[in-house]
Amino acid sequence: MKQPNRLVISSTAAGLLLLCIASAEAYIGPGAGLSLLGALWALLAAVGAALAFVVIWPIRKAIRHRTAKKKAVAAVSQSAAAEPAAGRAAVPDAMHDTPETLTR
Repeated sequence: MKQPNRLVISSTAAGLLLLCIASAEAYIGPGAGLSLLGALWALLAAVGAALAFVVIWPIRKAIRHRTAKKKAVAAVSQSAAAEPAAGRAAVPDAMHDTPETLTR
């Protein structure tokens, strides 16, 4: 004859014990309840802040990348605008400058 499995025996015993348990009546004071609520709020705030940072991080990175690109374009355009004025005196223009204007 086949013997019953240990898992079947232990789960049957646990089920019978759960059926026999009566309700426990105990008083929890306001201090313990407030401590529990405070810990719960802190946990929820920490999880919310972590999720917010994970969601906001790519957006902040994109904004920083865009502003850095704009600053780089502005710097290049300002340097390009300043170069012809400075370079004009150093390099003669063959169409407009004559040897007489270069000696002044």
